Amino acid sequence: MKSLGWCKEDDSTVCCTRICRRLELILIENIFYISISIYQWATALFCRHCMIKYKHMLRKKTAAKAKKVENCRVVTELLDKNGDEVESWRVFRIMSEFVMGFELLRKQGLAVTFYGSARTKPGEPYYKQAEELAAVLAKKKGFTVITGGGAGIMEAGNVGAFKVGGQSVGLNIQLPFEQKLNPYTTESLNFDFFFSRKVMLAFASEVYVYFPGGFGTLDEFFEMLTLIQTKKIEKIPIVLYGKDFWDPVIDFFHKTLLKEYKTISKDDLDLFHVVDSVDEAYKYIVKVSKSKSTRQL
Repeated sequence: MKSLGWCKEDDSTVCCTRICRRLELILIENIFYISISIYQWATALFCRHCMIKYKHMLRKKTAAKAKKVENCRVVTELLDKNGDEVESWRVFRIMSEFVMGFELLRKQGLAVTFYGSARTKPGEPYYKQAEELAAVLAKKKGFTVITGGGAGIMEAGNVGAFKVGGQSVGLNIQLPFEQKLNPYTTESLNFDFFFSRKVMLAFASEVYVYFPGGFGTLDEFFEMLTLIQTKKIEKIPIVLYGKDFWDPVIDFFHKTLLKEYKTISKDDLDLFHVVDSVDEAYKYIVKVSKSKSTRQL
């Protein structure tokens, strides 16, 4: 077999032939995982001299393209800061997050997902109530409690399940502030991409509980409503915890969206249920989980 032309090793065929041999073995063993890690394999299998030569060539090409289209968002956001490596390879990282996420979630039994603000502090009423609800669901009914893995309401949900010996899962996202994996999980994953994490959270459970929160909580809430409204997923019980927080939102739905602008239908207001205590939430979740147990995975 001929060399790639760059290699200066004494035995120039070694660099190329070992790539083919390794890839052939991987292909036989499991073709799917080649697509996930092909870039990492390629960088590991090329000899050092070949990789330096290749990166130098790629740097020159991408830098030249970047100069021609400096204001193109595709270029500015898909190139690294040195312009020497196209980030299109991130598709394999995205794929790996989906694979690992679904593999983790499919092992869970009956599950409930908690959403809410990462800024809610331990000792605050909603933190205590989220912890209490998670504990009673995990202990009495064997629910796996799934959260975004961070602080605030997410931590409270994990704490409640963790303390009673239940399954406590955290699907964490790497952020520059206010988000790191809390220590109260029995299983966890760290995500680089918001959208892959959102898919895992949206397909994770039989019941979804939304405590008061900010943009992230509202984003997850509206996405779930949209998926159910457009019948992309089956109707799933959505529990809104805290009337003081959610009543103004529902008033906006009713007065502005339904009556004034007619942008939603009356049936859309039945896609969620508002509760105001741990006991009320527990009874409703137990009731709907008995009549509805289909996982969206």
